[in-house]
Amino acid sequence: MPTRLSKTRKHFHKTQNQFWKPTINLEKLWTLIPQETRDEYISGSKKDTAPVFDLLALGYSKVLGKGRIPEIPIVVRARYVSKEAERKITEAGGKIELVA
Repeated sequence: MPTRLSKTRKHFHKTQNQFWKPTINLEKLWTLIPQETRDEYISGSKKDTAPVFDLLALGYSKVLGKGRIPEIPIVVRARYVSKEAERKITEAGGKIELVA
């Protein structure tokens, strides 16, 4: 006769979160860098460089396409990017790097 413990024992060792995917919208992307640096990019004083958003280091995994971004080229490193976010970033002249 099976006990209650034997039924739960099947999934007892599978405790890690296999679906970890914290998301961020495009409209919140520029809030991840300091205000002074953001103003330098928007005003155009840093035309030679593009800001790099390493989202895994910042605790995010997926970029969603809600909102608008300035027409400034950016580099986004993330595990997952939605189609809408990819379209908006490439239209602004930016690039996407998919990271494992």
